[in-house]
Amino acid sequence: MKDPEVGDGDRCEVVAGTHRGKVGVVADVKTSATGAVTITVVQDDGERFKTLAKNVRVVDG
Repeated sequence: MKDPEVGDGDRCEVVAGTHRGKVGVVADVKTSATGAVTITVVQDDGERFKTLAKNVRVVDG
């Protein structure tokens, strides 16, 4: 399965994994040596967390 196209500033919702249900703005996109795409998400309250890009979907607004 192809990772979703997410970029800095995109609003996203985590749909799988530890942070499921959280919503925020993508702040950083990195690709590891193994090819996994990881992102940092900043929630509205300023809390930051990292997750895999394949675990999120981009949302409007």
